[in-house]
Amino acid sequence: MKDDAVTDDDRAPVRVLLVDDDPLLRAGLTMMLAGAAELSIVAEAGDGAEVPDLVAGHRPDVVLMDIRMPGTDGLTATERLRARPDAPEVIILTTFDADEHVLRALRAGAAGFLLKDTPPAEIVTAVLRVADGQPVLSPSVTRRLMSRVAESDRDRRRDRARQRLALLTDRERDIAVRVGEGKPNIDIGRALYLSVPTVKTHISRILTKLDLNNRVQIALLVHDAGLVDEP
Repeated sequence: MKDDAVTDDDRAPVRVLLVDDDPLLRAGLTMMLAGAAELSIVAEAGDGAEVPDLVAGHRPDVVLMDIRMPGTDGLTATERLRARPDAPEVIILTTFDADEHVLRALRAGAAGFLLKDTPPAEIVTAVLRVADGQPVLSPSVTRRLMSRVAESDRDRRRDRARQRLALLTDRERDIAVRVGEGKPNIDIGRALYLSVPTVKTHISRILTKLDLNNRVQIALLVHDAGLVDEP
């Protein structure tokens, strides 16, 4: 009997908007990613100011966003874009000397970041993961970013974060902490004797209660609250 289930081969390509002020980098990325059947570069921009119109016109699933651009920079563009309903996911393109900028972008709702010299195959994998709702930021990188925030602001951030987390039930808080530890849903379920669908339901409720966009923001909030040990 023929299986009618939808396979990965049947899925429509993930639509990508590429935003970078360097035309050579845009051309290089477009050429490198053109061979990936899973992706489709639907538009390009050289300034963050172009993003709203291109998103409206091309409806990308994921935006690859540079940080440093003339006019409207990638951080401002990300904040404005993620504040809109039904916004596409955003992956920040960066060099690793910009940790504090990446942290700001993650707090604005970006799903993660990629270094500009990331191999094409890894970029494809990252875009597909983000399109499926999975962040592309490892727990170790999250902790490294958090450690760069000024010490003078730490107590205030901790108190604010703990007040927000107090809105959660005990079960939701347990799950949030494990998200902050970088645990995938299947491991969270095993630890708390829950099914994966139940874990996903709890995470959706956490996002709604705390007015967050994704798991990365849950992890950052848990780290702010001091509920996950620093390395």
